Amino acid sequence: MWQRITTFTALQLHPPLALQIRRISTVSGINWFLSSLKIHGTNLRTLKQAHCSMIITGLNRDNLIVAKFVEACSNSGHVRYAYSVFTHQPLPNTYLHNTMIRSLSLADEPNAHSIAVFVYRKFWTLCSKPDTFTFPFALRIVVQLSDICLGRQIHSQTVVFGFDSSVHVVTSLIQMYSSCGGVFDARKVFDEMRVRDVSVWNALLAGYGKMGLMDEAKGLLEMMPCWLRNAVSWTCVISGYAKSGRAGEAIEVFQRMLMENVEPDEVTLLAALSACADLGSLELGERVCSYIDHRGMMKRAVSLSNAVIDMYAKSGDVTKALEVFESVNERNVVTWTTMITGLATHGLGAEALAMFNRMVKAGVKPNGVTFVAVLSACSHVGLVDLGKRLFRLMRSEYGIEPNIEHYGCVIDLLGRAGKLREAEEVLKAMPFEANAAIWGSLLAASNVHHDLELGERALSQLIKLEPNNSGNYMLLANLYADLGRWEESRMMRKMMKGVGVKKMAGESSIEVENRVCRFISGDLSHPQVEKIHEMLQEMDLQIQSNGI
Repeated sequence: MWQRITTFTALQLHPPLALQIRRISTVSGINWFLSSLKIHGTNLRTLKQAHCSMIITGLNRDNLIVAKFVEACSNSGHVRYAYSVFTHQPLPNTYLHNTMIRSLSLADEPNAHSIAVFVYRKFWTLCSKPDTFTFPFALRIVVQLSDICLGRQIHSQTVVFGFDSSVHVVTSLIQMYSSCGGVFDARKVFDEMRVRDVSVWNALLAGYGKMGLMDEAKGLLEMMPCWLRNAVSWTCVISGYAKSGRAGEAIEVFQRMLMENVEPDEVTLLAALSACADLGSLELGERVCSYIDHRGMMKRAVSLSNAVIDMYAKSGDVTKALEVFESVNERNVVTWTTMITGLATHGLGAEALAMFNRMVKAGVKPNGVTFVAVLSACSHVGLVDLGKRLFRLMRSEYGIEPNIEHYGCVIDLLGRAGKLREAEEVLKAMPFEANAAIWGSLLAASNVHHDLELGERALSQLIKLEPNNSGNYMLLANLYADLGRWEESRMMRKMMKGVGVKKMAGESSIEVENRVCRFISGDLSHPQVEKIHEMLQEMDLQIQSNGI
């Protein structure tokens, strides 16, 4: 618990401020006074002077004025002093309690959220007259503490005091349950609500999206009256699908949103671009970009510019990604990192490193993600010494502590260059347990450089981490075959069958009329599978007849 800060002070008052405080007698007066606080500054010295004058003039007996002062202290980053002022109030009312709880809920201070719970519990002993704002503020604290038991207690209190039919309270209850893993409780609260406004519907849609329950989210969207569905409603579902790896369905919902003439906002467009990037749907991504350009949104939001660059890079058009990058006036670290990542992913390591040099010269400090992209670029180009030097500079020059991804990049860099023993040394020196990606990198390197001993060690670790990944077994089987050890190669394939590991089927995709169709080897579920096979046979016959 915080120690109380002494509120009485002998500081000399700023004369104009002291004169203004003595004239305050109404709510409009306190608002005028708070405006003057902004003019004279809201540093702790000024706030103490103001509070001292409030005590001298007796204004501290007015809970409304004290609440406004508490809010001003909190907004200026002095929540500890605000709490001290609050604790000196002999009879704080509901409004003052609400203000204090809200201020503590927004504070980035140690123990602030726990103190907010203490204030909420003390409220019931002092006034016990909650209003529609009391419970939402308290439920916000529950979310931040992830304390669903406390949330259930507050829910019971809303029922006892008849606030369980308030739209504001119900919305907060749904958000609380959804955030604390009780989405089915959130649905129960929703179902018991007789009159629902758009905020109630959207709260549950967001909850389903957060939990990845997208079938339930889609069903709820269909249930929602069409006149209530707004951009937030659609965005909850689109974002949920995109985050759940169901990019195709995210795009379908986005297209339907446009058909219903609902104008997407920045968040919607970010989700749609993310889905296009994951799906590799360049044609649809370009349509979204045209929409953004037409409304001039990219000039206002750097996040949209970053998303457009990412979409073009992931969809294979790195030239267009560069074109957009060069046209952007405002670039932050994410903009530079996205472009560097795009270049590195396409094997353009030299260009990625040149972009990194431009970034440093522009005075933009790289972050951890930037270094993952740069180290990956060094791998593609084979610049081992530069990669090792950049890895050291992360900590020494930029103060970035390397994580497991950075170590993985260095190990991959060394493995690709054939420095397998050095790669193993880096692995042993890591302050983390090696993950499947790192062992997979070493297995792939051992396959390329014909190091059977390392390959066997890597596979033994991968079997523990990814027992059902057929690719690992196939890499070692191929290494045995390359070395002419056919019996071991056959044994490896037998081992796969023995433990029930199936070789992953090949997959391809094609975009036709803004729709991405995926095909998996041996899959006959496509509705036009017969026509597809007929066309393939016809193509095969034509190839044979032409002697190709």
